[in-house]
Amino acid sequence: MSTSGSKIGLYGALAANLAIAVIKFIAAAVTGSSAMISEGIHSLIDTGNAILLLYGIDQSKKLPDKEHPFGFGKELYFWTLIVGVLIFAIGGGMSVYEGITHCIDPKPLEDPSWDYIVLFLSFVFEGISTIIILRELKAHKGDKSFLKAILQSKDPSVYAVMYENAADMIGILIAFLGVFLGHFLNNPYLDGGASIFIGGMLGVVAILLLRQSKSLLVGEAAERPLIDSISEIVSKDRSVELIRDPLTMHMSPDDILLILDIRFKKGMSTNEVEAAIDRMEDTIRIKHPEIKKIFMEANSIKEAK
Repeated sequence: MSTSGSKIGLYGALAANLAIAVIKFIAAAVTGSSAMISEGIHSLIDTGNAILLLYGIDQSKKLPDKEHPFGFGKELYFWTLIVGVLIFAIGGGMSVYEGITHCIDPKPLEDPSWDYIVLFLSFVFEGISTIIILRELKAHKGDKSFLKAILQSKDPSVYAVMYENAADMIGILIAFLGVFLGHFLNNPYLDGGASIFIGGMLGVVAILLLRQSKSLLVGEAAERPLIDSISEIVSKDRSVELIRDPLTMHMSPDDILLILDIRFKKGMSTNEVEAAIDRMEDTIRIKHPEIKKIFMEANSIKEAK
């Protein structure tokens, strides 16, 4: 899934989260709900995260220069790592703090009608944002299930937004239970407990996001089916005697670095080897356009000379 295509989902998430954050804070001011304040903080953080991801996409598209000969693709993974830190430190931390503060000094909750209206609207907005992302993912996931496609995605604008949307929708349900039970049982501690629970959930989501982003930032290989496809293309070429397992690395979601170690058949001339390299590179790029840079170590070139 290309980052240019998945920007649509990010813009949808940005608009939804900004609107949700505003109405949540209004409801929190009216009702005094701790869970609603946590949800407002959560949506505000999500809004900032969408902006950071959009910024990361733009930065990753910068052309290579002398100091960055392989381009700036990993900028996107860096900013996704920052998003994970923000979710953990600010989103999770402030929600837990707000919940603990509310439990230490509980205040009676006001009329919950506003809370219910806001939570319902928030759930609808988040659902629309999730549907947009899933529709984009459906066009690119192939035979994979949605869950597997998200977990194995190399595009932060897919997996980061999906993690956040899932956390948002679960958080809305937790906030609803906290507000409802807090009023029904006349127990304000339940509202504060819901806020703490939301903070803990955000911590778990942040850890998942940090783990996936760190792997890509360090240098994660392409998926096995793509590597096997490259091996098949090269091994079937009439000039190749032996190929080692291709080395790959994601520079960005749609930019893969490929290194091939090939032994050509004996007796080939330099021109024949060069023609074979050009032929294989063209075939690989046609079938896998996400492979932008190909480096070949051809052991038989020296022999051909």
